[in-house]
Amino acid sequence: MTALLVAVVIASLGSYALKLAGVSLPESVLADPTVQRIAGFLPIAMLTALVVVELADGGGRWSLDWRVAVGVAAGIIALLFRAGVLVVFVVAVTVTALLRLLV
Repeated sequence: MTALLVAVVIASLGSYALKLAGVSLPESVLADPTVQRIAGFLPIAMLTALVVVELADGGGRWSLDWRVAVGVAAGIIALLFRAGVLVVFVVAVTVTALLRLLV
């Protein structure tokens, strides 16, 4: 079993446990203002994590690809237009992919 496979299995189990905890919590916990505020920041954290992963190349070095930066900018513009999280992801990924394809 490779280290990558172990990491994928651990991440999958962690994601499942997090989802299970979310549906198992009572309504009083989910209605708490602190929980609501933290839930509002989760899409930002997910987009940031995707960008950070994209910045590291295969050799473990940090680099900034201008196409990724333009894709993130497109995602930010979609956020400014109050687009949903899925739309922001699709816009950022599509712009980045098209730039990588064309340039």
